[in-house]
Amino acid sequence: MVVSARWPAGHWVRTRARQPLDLMTGLGREFTFYGNVIAGIPLAIVKYWRHIMRQIGDISFGGATLLAGGGAIGVVFAMSAVAATQVGIEGLRGLDLLGMGSLSGLLSAILNTRELAPVIASIALAAKVGTGFTAQLGAMRISEEISALDAMAIRSLPFLASTRLVSCLICVIPLYIVGLLSSYLASRLVIVTFGGQSAGTYDYYFHLMLTPTDVVYSFVKAVVFATIIALVHCSYGYHAYGGPEGVGRAAGRALRTSILAIGIVDLLLTLSLWGLVPSAPALGLP
Repeated sequence: MVVSARWPAGHWVRTRARQPLDLMTGLGREFTFYGNVIAGIPLAIVKYWRHIMRQIGDISFGGATLLAGGGAIGVVFAMSAVAATQVGIEGLRGLDLLGMGSLSGLLSAILNTRELAPVIASIALAAKVGTGFTAQLGAMRISEEISALDAMAIRSLPFLASTRLVSCLICVIPLYIVGLLSSYLASRLVIVTFGGQSAGTYDYYFHLMLTPTDVVYSFVKAVVFATIIALVHCSYGYHAYGGPEGVGRAAGRALRTSILAIGIVDLLLTLSLWGLVPSAPALGLP
């Protein structure tokens, strides 16, 4: 305190000089945690499969009823439908201004499959499931339950984090199917039923542009995003500190980090899977 009062400039320089080191230390801790969690997957599947099954039920349906949004299914369905509705409305309106309203089915197939559905489903998963992971592990950390597991020779990382990662990867496929179908149905309902677009024209361009390759790539995105969400939120919960207030801060930081990571990884995956200039063979575009 005396040094800081007498030499505030020197204290400021030392504080700023430690920031890159603290950043590298934090990144090293995070990636070490991720590697240990992934390495613990075989042990979690063999030894803690009952815990995985219980986590699958909590992720999918939760503790409340489905209509009350107890699980992730209702949240993914609702968010995907609302986002696809906005895409349908604005897409049809914009194409009508250019005299190309008949191509609305093409727009729906491309946007929903390649970008909208995986990102919206992942954000819903992070908000509903990821924050739950952080809160659960954070509560166990501040109540010293994790330390108790380690004291009983139970490997806490495979038991708590690896099981949640496996359950999240198992649940993401059916959850994403629900979200993708919801986005397709919502876009078609808005464009055909309320927008007055011809159903035959919409279906023709929709099926023309909806290729199996795009659907597979879309599922790849969803699986990668689910992995990021599970790892990030488990890490923040596992390393939480500062009592209940610290758990709340950890949940907020984990959600912010996972959403930012989803945005960055989504850009990289889009460029790597479809390229900078995506092709449309059905329309004669290489």
